[in-house]
Amino acid sequence: MASRLASIYGTEQDKVNCTFYSKIGACRHGERCSRKHVKPNFSQTILCPNLYKNPIHEPAGKRMSGRELNYQFDAFYEDMFCEFAKYGEVEQIVVCDNVGDHLIGNVYVRFKYEDSAQKAVDDLNSRWYSQKPVYAELSPVTDFREACCRQHETSECLRGGLCNFMHARKPDHQLLRELNLSQRKYFTMNAYDEMTKKPVNPQGSSNHWVSASIERRR
Repeated sequence: MASRLASIYGTEQDKVNCTFYSKIGACRHGERCSRKHVKPNFSQTILCPNLYKNPIHEPAGKRMSGRELNYQFDAFYEDMFCEFAKYGEVEQIVVCDNVGDHLIGNVYVRFKYEDSAQKAVDDLNSRWYSQKPVYAELSPVTDFREACCRQHETSECLRGGLCNFMHARKPDHQLLRELNLSQRKYFTMNAYDEMTKKPVNPQGSSNHWVSASIERRR
């Protein structure tokens, strides 16, 4: 019995736990959901709900060109990557382009290690971004391939921004490549310095992890 319950946990066959919350870390029913939202005690992934403010939803943003919108998003993504990397090695960041209340502006970050994710949650809940408090929580999401809308990736999703699966907005490919290479170089240098007992000075390294947009709450 126990093995069967474990095998169907978070699947369509699970009548107790919410499938959407297990896969996506968010559910359109919220606290009113008839099924359980089991919050993890530890995870590699964190969720910062409503962190990304897409300018297209603001009057001024409607006058922006596609190129300007992409530039703004890339600047946001780079800012977030650099900030999250301060807590530990980042494996993946997903920014939701959905418009449903439970997914709009959600930013998911999967770290290499669980302790990095916990460190980020502990610290980010005392921070501000764009003049608003940042909220962060551990997320049950383990596989973004299951959480992201496959039809959206091929421009075939009929539900648009109201889809209950993640519509991930992608940064510029070259930017993402440079961020990952810079991170890899930093952590490689860090590991080498740790082995040779040399003090590490992040401000003096060549990766330039600098971000002033997320501020400490007072």
